[in-house]
Amino acid sequence: MPMPPLAALPIRRLTPRDLTACADLSEDRGWPREEHKWGLLLAAGTGYGIDDPEGGLVTACVVTGYGSRHTPDLCGIGMVLVAERHARRGVGRRLMRHVMAECGTSPLTLYATPNGRPLYEELGFKATGSSEMVLGHFTADGPTSAVATRPATAEDLTTLVRLDGEVFGVDRTHLITRLPAFADLVRVAEDNGRITGYAAAWPNMDTHVVGPLIARDLGTAKALVSSLAAATDRPLRTDVDVRHADLLAWLKERGLASVGFNAVMTHGVPDLPGDWRRRFAPLTVAAG
Repeated sequence: MPMPPLAALPIRRLTPRDLTACADLSEDRGWPREEHKWGLLLAAGTGYGIDDPEGGLVTACVVTGYGSRHTPDLCGIGMVLVAERHARRGVGRRLMRHVMAECGTSPLTLYATPNGRPLYEELGFKATGSSEMVLGHFTADGPTSAVATRPATAEDLTTLVRLDGEVFGVDRTHLITRLPAFADLVRVAEDNGRITGYAAAWPNMDTHVVGPLIARDLGTAKALVSSLAAATDRPLRTDVDVRHADLLAWLKERGLASVGFNAVMTHGVPDLPGDWRRRFAPLTVAAG
């Protein structure tokens, strides 16, 4: 029996049961499987995909909504993937149009690779910023920071959610409350008993990804990264807003190297909400 045309295959909601199929799709496109990250995204967000009658997924993506539950204040779109055997046949465009319609009037954001950016521009997204991915073994150097850091505790969670909402600009309670289980390390910075920043390091293949990284200032951000690095032997990876040039220079001086750039893009809003000066790195670019 001939396979139905791609345009006739229905788009459906994905669930955590689709995690292996999503990881297979990542691998098909030459990306790491990233099952740990897929697990978070499928639990905290809404996945969309098309089943391949011959097995696996034709395409997939995940939308993470923030703020209001019924009409989100912001939707982050990520992990937009099309199987190699179905590439360049309009499948990604069809999926994106469906997702944008599902999001309704909510503003949208995503991190675009150079390859993906033309499609998103065609769909009306505008580049509003850029992030640089850096990766490598962190080498401590110089005097110990005067900024005090410590492991986060369960009692800190309410404060972290409040601080995160203030800096990110919309409520991310459903994501931040998953951090203790998702991340291997979560640390806070304090000044006279007041939390002035926090950061997490979560496992992704053979690295630890630093994110989110939210801090009052550059010195606080450096102290948080240093404290995370001291607790792991894995290479660190993080995606830093390029406006934080001083942090990027400091990371490169300590062994991390640039491995690429992503355009930060928005739709339906001229810029992202919140305070970028305290938002150094996202939890993951896949969640906006």
